[in-house]
This record gives sequence, structure tokens and C-alpha cells, in this order.
Amino acid sequence: MTTPIGPYSPWRRAGNFVILSGQLGVVPTESGPQLAGASAADQLRQALQNAKGLLAEAGVTPNDVVKGTLFLMDLADFAACNEVWMEFFHEPRPTRSTFQVAGLPMGARCEAELWAYQA
Repeated sequence: MTTPIGPYSPWRRAGNFVILSGQLGVVPTESGPQLAGASAADQLRQALQNAKGLLAEAGVTPNDVVKGTLFLMDLADFAACNEVWMEFFHEPRPTRSTFQVAGLPMGARCEAELWAYQA
């Protein structure tokens, strides 16, 4: 699990919802968190693995995720990130919005925010 890089909670429960803060594709190192690869796809794969750990900490699974938001530095990475998304989420996949953004923390290529629902 990685420590947040800012003054926020990695996740919060609100009733039946578990909301994860935006996840970057970082891995912990002795010198602090580092991006897990140069590509948006590599970073998304790690971000979703990080999210999986947070979901477990909150008592839910990726199957409970109902909404995702994907922030990309370049929409040219859309197709490659879709492949990673399909590896991680199975039918029925969560709803999702995707936005191209001007910048992300640490120079990341992507960030993923997830909402899970536990009945």
C-alpha cells in the first residue's frame, strides 16, 4: 500500500459507498513513491493494484466498484488504458468517465478514482 502524497484520506466510507481518492500508479521505494513505468497503461495497471488493496482494507472488492473516473494526460492512451481496465474489471464493468487533463501529481500519465457499493 502506498501512503497518500497529499493531505487526504485514501478512502472513506459513506453509508454503503466506499470512495477511493484518485490513485496514481506508484510503488513505494526507500526514497518515496515512484511511478511504475513510463506509459499510462503501466501506471494504470499499478494504480488499479493499489486500489485493490485499498478496497480490501475497506472490506470491498473490485466487483463492488460501480463507478470509475479515469484522468489521462493524453487521450491517445485511451485504447491502451481500456485494455488494462478490461483486464482488471469483469462484466458487468463499472460505469466510467474519462477526461484528458493538463497535469497530474508526480508527472503521472493517468489517475483512477473509484466508487464501490456494498449492499
